Amino acid sequence: MDKRRAARIAAEMQKEISKIVMDDLNDPRLTEDVLVSITDVEVTSDLSYADIYVSVLGDKSKQESVFDALKQATGYIKLLIGERMRLRSMPEFRFKEDISIKRGAYMDKLIKETIEKDKKDHDDE
Repeated sequence: MDKRRAARIAAEMQKEISKIVMDDLNDPRLTEDVLVSITDVEVTSDLSYADIYVSVLGDKSKQESVFDALKQATGYIKLLIGERMRLRSMPEFRFKEDISIKRGAYMDKLIKETIEKDKKDHDDE
């Protein structure tokens, strides 16, 4: 399969999975005191696997419960994706944690701390 087609399928799948998680899944583990985002989907060229990157803002136990809920709902998500996208073959879903948002927040914190320290050192001179 063409890489461009795989990329288009991945982009559409990301949009649909995001809608499904927000609108169609009624699992309280996905809605209570936690923010769940589907940040990316990568589909293999033969459509055998789809790596779904999920960002979860919340403590570690909530993150684990979100991934448990997503794994439990995989069959239902695949059913809805199949209805909405009409793919000949449905890839196997692999949910993976996307830590880029956390890493960005941590880097932002480090930059702010460095600027404050630099200002303090400069003021002391």
